[in-house]
Amino acid sequence: MKVGVLRERVPGEQRVALLPEGVKRLQERGFTVVVEAGAGLGSFTPDKAYEEAGATLRATAQEVLAAVDIVLTLHMPSEAELAQWPQQKALVGILQAWRFPRAVEVLAQKGWTVYALERLPRITRAQSMDVLSSMAALAGYKAVLLAANHFVRVFPMLTTAAGTLTPARVLVIGAGVAGLQAIATARRLGAQVEGYDIRPAAKEQVESLGAKFLPLTLDGRGEGAGGYARELTPEEQARQREALAAYVARADIVITTAAVPGRPAPKLITADMRKAMKPGSVIVDLAAETGGNCEETRPGETQTLEGVTLIAPLNLPATLPVHASQMLSRNFTEFLGLFGRKAEAPRLHTEDEILRVTCILWQGQSTLQPA
Repeated sequence: MKVGVLRERVPGEQRVALLPEGVKRLQERGFTVVVEAGAGLGSFTPDKAYEEAGATLRATAQEVLAAVDIVLTLHMPSEAELAQWPQQKALVGILQAWRFPRAVEVLAQKGWTVYALERLPRITRAQSMDVLSSMAALAGYKAVLLAANHFVRVFPMLTTAAGTLTPARVLVIGAGVAGLQAIATARRLGAQVEGYDIRPAAKEQVESLGAKFLPLTLDGRGEGAGGYARELTPEEQARQREALAAYVARADIVITTAAVPGRPAPKLITADMRKAMKPGSVIVDLAAETGGNCEETRPGETQTLEGVTLIAPLNLPATLPVHASQMLSRNFTEFLGLFGRKAEAPRLHTEDEILRVTCILWQGQSTLQPA
């Protein structure tokens, strides 16, 4: 079975789905790999390194597509790209398919089999394949660095001959992988950190990192399927914002990471809440790609609103392409290994639980259950 690696075409994307180390691992499992020339340059991996690992290079995406059975990608291809793709192959990627229904329709019309890795179940066996957790860890780390770069004061407490400088107060909303990494990074920089999540189970994780967990509760459970946060009702969201308002107002830096799988990001910070923050404060909205946790977020833009800096970065992991690609390569390699378990020749199938959950199209037919 042949696997194809394309050069990513999304503006600003520097990562690649597979590194030479991953090429070697796939070859050991019975795959051959074809790579588009220049695919790894953004992650400082030259074409020669792929050739030395045993991959075949092709000059264009069309040549790769014609030669392989499975295509790896980090983003859902555009409809214009898909129009040029051949019939009846397989796509594996971080597709956020719920955001691109028309692209899914095009793939269905062409008879493709599609595995969307954002649907990976949160089970122990899938941890080595969990692309979302891998990238969330990097995003949480980089979010704190962005905040520090825009912040008008230092993070740690400093005792100097000119007096004592108080530490920055950081509030992290959402204690998933990104939030926990943000908490850990802010603590390492010397900030006073508070964390919040609607899932009660997150309290122990937040406190284990040396942060204070906000004593806010909502009626009912905050946890949904697979350990992710569930989508709150409008009434619950209003109560949540009211409870958070005082903590947001006193924070110097707020980092929001709240997300619900397959849904737009919940709105947690209103314009009024932002206005109550001190001039010089910073908000980093890590949920910008799905609309943002802040009412005033403009995805991809940095705004200064009455002295408060609101940063809404897109694709932060792409700014750390070396380690991001290293993690993704292992994630993709482990996932593809499911097609060739028990020493058999690799083949497409959905006999494994992980493959069943992630498969959204099988030879052009939807495998998703009606909502």
